[in-house]
Amino acid sequence: MYFIGYDIGSSSIKAALLDADSGRCIASAISPSREMAIQVPYKGWAEQEPESWWREIIAATDLLRQQVRIDSSAIGGIGIAYQMHGLVCVDKQQQVLRPAIIWCDSRAVHIGNRAFNALGKQYCLDHLLNSPGNFTASKLRWIYENEPHIYERIDKVMLPGDFIAMKLTGDIRTTVSGLSEGVLWDFKANAISRKLLDYYNIDESLVPAIVPAFGVQGVLTAAAAEALQLTTGIPVTYRAGDQPNNALSLNVLKPGEAAATAGTSGVVYAVHDKHASDLQSRVNTFVHVSNDEQHLRDGVLMCLNGTGIANSWLKNILGDIDYAAMNSEAAACTPGADGLLVYPFGNGAERILGSRHIGASVRYLDFNRHGRRQLLRAVQEGIVFGVNYGLEIMSAMDLKIHRVRAGNANMFLSPLFREIFANTANTVIELYNTDGAQGAARGAAIGAGYVNMEEAFRGMERLMVVEPEAALQVQYRDVYDKWLTELRSKL
Repeated sequence: MYFIGYDIGSSSIKAALLDADSGRCIASAISPSREMAIQVPYKGWAEQEPESWWREIIAATDLLRQQVRIDSSAIGGIGIAYQMHGLVCVDKQQQVLRPAIIWCDSRAVHIGNRAFNALGKQYCLDHLLNSPGNFTASKLRWIYENEPHIYERIDKVMLPGDFIAMKLTGDIRTTVSGLSEGVLWDFKANAISRKLLDYYNIDESLVPAIVPAFGVQGVLTAAAAEALQLTTGIPVTYRAGDQPNNALSLNVLKPGEAAATAGTSGVVYAVHDKHASDLQSRVNTFVHVSNDEQHLRDGVLMCLNGTGIANSWLKNILGDIDYAAMNSEAAACTPGADGLLVYPFGNGAERILGSRHIGASVRYLDFNRHGRRQLLRAVQEGIVFGVNYGLEIMSAMDLKIHRVRAGNANMFLSPLFREIFANTANTVIELYNTDGAQGAARGAAIGAGYVNMEEAFRGMERLMVVEPEAALQVQYRDVYDKWLTELRSKL
């Protein structure tokens, strides 16, 4: 039996075809070949056209079909992973009413902060485990306040993965994990957060019906099957935000386990067995996909918006270099980059900084000492230091992370990045041959009941283990302490 996984990112759409009997990914694809555009009509905004995600899913599915020929009636389910915290609004005809407000958009920060104070910080942290911040609920309130002509036409609001599920099945549904990532879930009441909806004056009818993360959530319509050249009736059996799904893809399901990504943004997502929150809501807690009535499983997430995007920005500025050469040049410089410090906070408001947008900066640049290799190293160090700052916040929530799993992709392809990460955070790094699309396909196999949680991970291989080294730990800790002192002076 085969299963398809889709990973709807802000840069591209990834697709994977999994042979569930062997656990092997037999085809994978990415579309488009160049990064999808993010619209930034005003400072701090970030939008995308939801229909562009659907077009690229069609294109990615076609690429899968070109790689391997199988009878699509042998496909047992479809899984969806998606960029978190976005907002898609549709009318009664399921037509999109405006561009999606995506994860790195910071226009609603002041709305969430206002709600945090008005509802009471302790109430929010006890019930929502987060400040409303610039999450999905606050983005919807922004539309209410600033685009009333749009708001009055809304029939349903969705996360990006809910939109793709709608395009596949015609049904508008969401999950508890998804509602929690939109800060629409009351953890104490174990129900939709009516108090926040009432405060925002948002009608609960706009929120879709709830389905489990694993299980049949709808079936492929004739129209969707024709567009994808698949068989009508294939069930959608799994959906999750990209970070809970990344954790699933790495078999990170139990308390104390942690998963990391270092794509456009950098994330560490750790599983907790109790409800916990940061007093300043700088890291965020959501319902994990492995949560059930018998086992409380939350995912605590720290996110650094300016991760791979900082490295890709530098690559574009330099113009004559690829990532492998960038890593090689950076590694030729000693730890600390000859005193150069980089703060990669140039991709919207950073939650780990209290939802501030302080911008990226370079400190102690000396025209007589610093060149390309120092800048290349300082960028990678600054990214890891930003992640480690978030890890220290998580540690204060009684999360002790000594081992992190990641896919062998994006910035984890850099030996230098892995070295800086392991030694700054004092953690073992394990790299696996998986990605978000494969995770979504494994989730689909679980949701279809074809495999159980243990069987789902056969075929996944550990490729590498990176251990911290005592001498390097001392060097990076010294540089990190200097970096941290400068950061605190800005906050």
